[in-house]
Amino acid sequence: MEQLNTEYHRPWGFYVILSDEADHKVKRIVVKPQKRLSLQLHHKRSEHWYVVSGEAEMTLGEATLPLKPGDTVDIPVETAHRVRNPSNENLVFIEVQTGSYFGEDDIVRMDDDFGRV
Repeated sequence: MEQLNTEYHRPWGFYVILSDEADHKVKRIVVKPQKRLSLQLHHKRSEHWYVVSGEAEMTLGEATLPLKPGDTVDIPVETAHRVRNPSNENLVFIEVQTGSYFGEDDIVRMDDDFGRV
Protein backbone atom coordinates (compact mmCIF):
# COMPACT_ATOMS: atom_id res chain seq x y z
CA MET A 1 0.00 0.00 0.00
CA GLU A 2 1.37 3.37 -0.98
CA GLN A 3 1.62 6.03 1.73
CA LEU A 4 0.56 9.67 1.55
CA ASN A 5 3.30 12.30 1.21
CA THR A 6 6.02 9.77 0.35
CA GLU A 7 8.15 10.20 -2.80
CA TYR A 8 7.86 7.21 -5.14
CA HIS A 9 10.86 7.37 -7.46
CA ARG A 10 10.77 6.20 -11.06
CA PRO A 11 13.39 6.44 -13.84
CA TRP A 12 11.65 9.59 -15.19
CA GLY A 13 11.26 11.40 -11.83
CA PHE A 14 8.91 10.83 -8.90
CA TYR A 15 5.39 11.26 -7.58
CA VAL A 16 3.80 11.97 -4.20
CA ILE A 17 0.29 10.84 -3.27
CA LEU A 18 -1.60 13.80 -1.83
CA SER A 19 -4.99 12.10 -1.40
CA ASP A 20 -6.16 8.49 -1.72
CA GLU A 21 -9.89 8.01 -1.17
CA ALA A 22 -12.50 5.50 -2.36
CA ASP A 23 -13.71 7.86 -5.12
CA HIS A 24 -10.45 9.61 -6.19
CA LYS A 25 -6.67 9.74 -5.94
CA VAL A 26 -4.47 12.84 -6.26
CA LYS A 27 -0.75 12.82 -7.12
CA ARG A 28 1.92 15.50 -7.50
CA ILE A 29 4.13 14.30 -10.36
CA VAL A 30 7.63 15.63 -11.12
CA VAL A 31 9.21 14.74 -14.48
CA LYS A 32 12.95 15.31 -14.81
CA PRO A 33 14.33 17.36 -17.72
CA GLN A 34 14.34 15.52 -21.07
CA LYS A 35 12.46 12.49 -19.63
CA ARG A 36 9.05 11.05 -20.46
CA LEU A 37 6.57 8.63 -18.98
CA SER A 38 5.48 5.48 -20.78
CA LEU A 39 2.79 5.60 -23.45
CA GLN A 40 -0.05 4.11 -21.42
CA LEU A 41 -3.75 3.78 -20.81
CA HIS A 42 -6.01 2.79 -17.93
CA HIS A 43 -9.12 0.59 -17.98
CA LYS A 44 -10.64 1.75 -14.70
CA ARG A 45 -9.84 5.42 -14.31
CA SER A 46 -9.81 8.77 -16.06
CA GLU A 47 -7.33 11.50 -15.19
CA HIS A 48 -7.29 15.29 -15.05
CA TRP A 49 -3.88 17.00 -15.18
CA TYR A 50 -3.05 20.55 -14.08
CA VAL A 51 0.42 21.85 -14.97
CA VAL A 52 1.96 23.68 -12.01
CA SER A 53 5.40 24.54 -13.42
CA GLY A 54 7.65 23.75 -16.35
CA GLU A 55 6.57 22.79 -19.83
CA ALA A 56 5.21 19.57 -21.23
CA GLU A 57 4.63 17.85 -24.52
CA MET A 58 1.53 15.71 -24.07
CA THR A 59 0.47 12.83 -26.30
CA LEU A 60 -3.29 12.27 -26.02
CA GLY A 61 -4.59 9.67 -28.45
CA GLU A 62 -3.29 10.80 -31.83
CA ALA A 63 -2.79 14.45 -30.79
CA THR A 64 0.36 16.14 -29.46
CA LEU A 65 -0.33 19.09 -27.17
CA PRO A 66 2.11 21.64 -25.76
CA LEU A 67 1.31 22.44 -22.11
CA LYS A 68 2.50 25.26 -19.87
CA PRO A 69 1.73 26.31 -16.27
CA GLY A 70 -2.00 26.73 -15.73
CA ASP A 71 -2.97 24.39 -18.58
CA THR A 72 -5.22 21.42 -17.93
CA VAL A 73 -6.01 18.26 -19.85
CA ASP A 74 -8.61 15.54 -19.37
CA ILE A 75 -7.67 11.94 -20.18
CA PRO A 76 -10.67 9.66 -20.67
CA VAL A 77 -10.65 5.99 -19.64
CA GLU A 78 -8.80 3.76 -22.15
CA THR A 79 -7.17 6.70 -23.96
CA ALA A 80 -3.47 6.35 -24.77
CA HIS A 81 -1.41 9.15 -23.24
CA ARG A 82 2.14 10.15 -22.40
CA VAL A 83 3.90 13.26 -21.16
CA ARG A 84 7.42 14.41 -22.01
CA ASN A 85 9.46 17.17 -20.43
CA PRO A 86 11.28 18.88 -23.33
CA SER A 87 12.97 21.49 -21.14
CA ASN A 88 15.97 21.71 -18.81
CA GLU A 89 13.74 22.41 -15.75
CA ASN A 90 11.53 19.99 -13.83
CA LEU A 91 7.95 19.60 -15.01
CA VAL A 92 5.43 19.51 -12.13
CA PHE A 93 1.77 18.64 -12.53
CA ILE A 94 -1.13 17.54 -10.37
CA GLU A 95 -3.00 14.41 -11.45
CA VAL A 96 -6.57 13.78 -10.23
CA GLN A 97 -7.78 10.24 -10.87
CA THR A 98 -11.48 9.32 -10.80
CA GLY A 99 -13.07 5.98 -11.55
CA SER A 100 -13.51 2.60 -9.94
CA TYR A 101 -9.87 1.63 -9.21
CA PHE A 102 -6.60 3.56 -8.75
CA GLY A 103 -3.92 0.87 -8.37
CA GLU A 104 -0.63 1.04 -10.27
CA ASP A 105 -1.51 -2.33 -11.84
CA ASP A 106 -4.13 -0.55 -13.99
CA ILE A 107 -1.31 0.87 -16.12
CA VAL A 108 -1.21 -0.72 -19.57
CA ARG A 109 2.14 0.27 -21.11
CA MET A 110 2.35 0.37 -24.91
CA ASP A 111 5.83 1.91 -25.12
CA ASP A 112 8.40 2.63 -22.43
CA ASP A 113 11.90 4.16 -22.56
CA PHE A 114 12.94 2.10 -19.52
CA GLY A 115 11.86 -1.40 -20.61
CA ARG A 116 8.96 -1.69 -18.16
CA VAL A 117 5.94 -3.76 -19.14
